[in-house]
Amino acid sequence: MAQAPASVQSGAEYGAGEGHHSKNFWALAVGSVGVVFGDIGTSPLYAFKEAITAAAHRGLTTAEAALGVLSLIFWAMTLVVTIKYVLLLLRADNKGEGGMFALMALGQTVARRSAPLLGALGIAGASFFYGDAVITPAISVLSAVEGLKLIAPQFERAVIPVAIIVLAFLFWMQSRGTDRVARFFGPVMSIWFVVLGLGGLAHIADNLHVLYALNPVYGMMFVYHHGFLGLTVMGLVFLACTGAEALYADLGHFGRRPITASWVYFVMPALVLNYFGQGALVMNDAAAVENPFYRLYPDFMLIPMLILSTFATVIASQAVITGAFSLTRQAIQLGLVPRFEIRHTSESMAGQIYMPRVNWILFIAVLVAIFAFRTSSNLAAAYGVSVTAAMVIDTLMAFFVIWKCWRWPLWRVALIVIPLLLIEQAFFSANILKLFEGGWVPLAIACMLAIIMFTWVRGTRVLAKVTKRNEADLDWLVRKLEAKPPHRVSGTAVFLTGDPYAAPTSMMHNLKHNRVMHERNILLSIRTEETPRVPRHERLTIERISDHFIRIIARYGFMETPSVPKILEHARRKDCNIDIGSTSFFLSRRSLRTTAKSEMPRWQERLFIALAGSAEDATTYFQIPTDRVVEVGTQVAV
Repeated sequence: MAQAPASVQSGAEYGAGEGHHSKNFWALAVGSVGVVFGDIGTSPLYAFKEAITAAAHRGLTTAEAALGVLSLIFWAMTLVVTIKYVLLLLRADNKGEGGMFALMALGQTVARRSAPLLGALGIAGASFFYGDAVITPAISVLSAVEGLKLIAPQFERAVIPVAIIVLAFLFWMQSRGTDRVARFFGPVMSIWFVVLGLGGLAHIADNLHVLYALNPVYGMMFVYHHGFLGLTVMGLVFLACTGAEALYADLGHFGRRPITASWVYFVMPALVLNYFGQGALVMNDAAAVENPFYRLYPDFMLIPMLILSTFATVIASQAVITGAFSLTRQAIQLGLVPRFEIRHTSESMAGQIYMPRVNWILFIAVLVAIFAFRTSSNLAAAYGVSVTAAMVIDTLMAFFVIWKCWRWPLWRVALIVIPLLLIEQAFFSANILKLFEGGWVPLAIACMLAIIMFTWVRGTRVLAKVTKRNEADLDWLVRKLEAKPPHRVSGTAVFLTGDPYAAPTSMMHNLKHNRVMHERNILLSIRTEETPRVPRHERLTIERISDHFIRIIARYGFMETPSVPKILEHARRKDCNIDIGSTSFFLSRRSLRTTAKSEMPRWQERLFIALAGSAEDATTYFQIPTDRVVEVGTQVAV
């Protein structure tokens, strides 16, 4: 779920098939190389090494293991990345946008009966993504820095400290924004892929028998003949596909054609050459199994490669971190988690955001992972579970979209989806075998986050039901006030409310205790639609209820951040003149408490209250001027 550099123009139009100038196309293609392919592009640092090491430790010859591993890597990338994501899912856009929640929302709009199931799948998929977001920076940076051991064995003690310094700088940099450095992502990663391809190409001639691995029979026979070992290696082989979901998540930033072209003509060939070069190297020299990636390059290239690898892994980690920010914002808008502080770090690109709480929670989790596992090999055991689980969920949601949205016959959908599902289930099962070696970590993270999301969704529904009992019908109240007017004061009052057709609690308390109303009262309701973005001309619905009351409904997509000042500015352009300097904003601040009659179990009730207490203040989140806010406190039993 990475974000595009601010210097790269959005490419959503390419997903819709619009023709653009070739200059823009190539700018988007280079940008996608830097953002979309950072994670999968750094997999050669550890994927082949871990798989071949696992096979070699079970007594297999290096040549036999290398051909089986390479065949599995090549066909995993072909079937899962190229066919599923590039050729299939990139066409399943939600108004030009892609990603877990975009696919979920698209499925819910066309398969209403299955909306709860798709919602549950979306929550599960997002939960597994956060497990990936913790492990990716840890394993990527560690695997790059471990090259220090090849320069001098005594540097082994420096691996973890250096990795921590690199990661600390990376997470510290988030608050400064990635606007300036992001424009270098594409060129740096382009150099990285060129070096990957050249390094592999230089060694394929070491043993041309490595080309036999293009035959899928070698991979299938390897798994068939080696039973448990074959499944273990399958789980490690899938490390070569980590980051594939970024192709779909970044669809809105770069467009289908630039991403497809980058993958087919540049990224995949470079990866295949590198993997096959590593394979030929170890077939020719079994000692190279220790670190086949760095052994591809001559000794004088070790330090430059170490530096370039570190830059590449930082870029890969950056993409995952900003993806976590983006996904969290979407989850907030969809009502799956409490409000968190969102800071915009770029004036030119709305997608460049920073979320302090998410950033530092991630950083702490990454440090814990590094100290707990200590090496990239140990982390590899924990990596594949979250990635394969997220991919299986993508496939399940894609089934509904292809069937209901594209209106394909069921047999045709099954013909494509079932084989993909079986392949990914096989990889998921292979990774589950590593449950007690570290695979429990992403599962634990996913379960914890899923519980938080389900608790928040259920709690907000219960709270809305309780609140509705204490709110009067707005039209009834307006008629009552028109018949018997209270004392009116000059100016405008804006009442933020979830239900624009009910009198909000803040209004009722103001009327009850102060016995006054403003000359003009605006009920403002902010809604999140099942679409990534809402066109500006569809943003506001303004309805005059009476001479003194106006109802405004503002609609936002789940990839947008609401702003009350911008809403009022937009309303002024629609002949609803509002002077923010003479406007008071009334908000209800609920103090939640437990009750014996709650619809939720006691533990879930307490968790929801804690989550509600940690939510970002509505004044800050909606960017309301703090000196114009009046908060009305109420106690609510949930």
